Amino acid sequence: MAEHHDRETIDEWHRHAEWWQREFTDGADAEYVEQIIPMLTAALPAGGRVLDVGCGDGQVTRAAADVGIEAVGVDIVTAQLAVARSRGGTPTYVRGAVARLPVANAAVDGVIACLVLEHVNDLDGALGEFARVLRPGGSALVVLNHPILQTPGSGWIDDQMVDPPEQYWRIGPYLPEATTQEEVDDDVVITFHHRPLSRYVNAASAHGLHLVRMHEPAPPAAYLEQYWAFDAADTIPRLILLEFRRAV
Repeated sequence: MAEHHDRETIDEWHRHAEWWQREFTDGADAEYVEQIIPMLTAALPAGGRVLDVGCGDGQVTRAAADVGIEAVGVDIVTAQLAVARSRGGTPTYVRGAVARLPVANAAVDGVIACLVLEHVNDLDGALGEFARVLRPGGSALVVLNHPILQTPGSGWIDDQMVDPPEQYWRIGPYLPEATTQEEVDDDVVITFHHRPLSRYVNAASAHGLHLVRMHEPAPPAAYLEQYWAFDAADTIPRLILLEFRRAV
């Protein structure tokens, strides 16, 4: 069953690789430029080797290398790795699955998983691999679409039928785990695995990865201007950063 899901994931992201590269990389996406990349580079260890898991075109991998890290990108999709290598820089790239990383035990000082785990069927396998490849005391930086605020069926409600009109963020079913296929753009359907926040934290802890910091940033200004047309947007985080430390 895991192999079946892996094949589906590979096919899905291979089909949509060009869309992802066009819409979210190489400076195209304000959220990556203004928030995600600065947030991750600020949290990286000082030196050493870092593995960027599910690296896509390598934009986060290159950013890690730019601050003096020996950066290695891993992705299962050859169409992503080809673009990552073509965009240059000092990182190296290898093909591999999140739950079967092609890296030796205790070989890296940090792991990055940026907007990856919500697309991974085998969460426990992935976190077990993070723990395996990290050196004792190493850190895992996990960026997620916020599990509470990005539940299936959540979204902004602009209700003009009441007096006075109401605007609010509706939260869908949060506690049940769910797998959904969402059309995120014209003819682009992506699989998401919703899990409550406790599922991530407890699964990581079971593998010796202990939560040391959690960051819920407000959406950056340029993102709000581009996508969100409501007054309270800066009070609702889209993303969450979880920083785990491998037990010594």
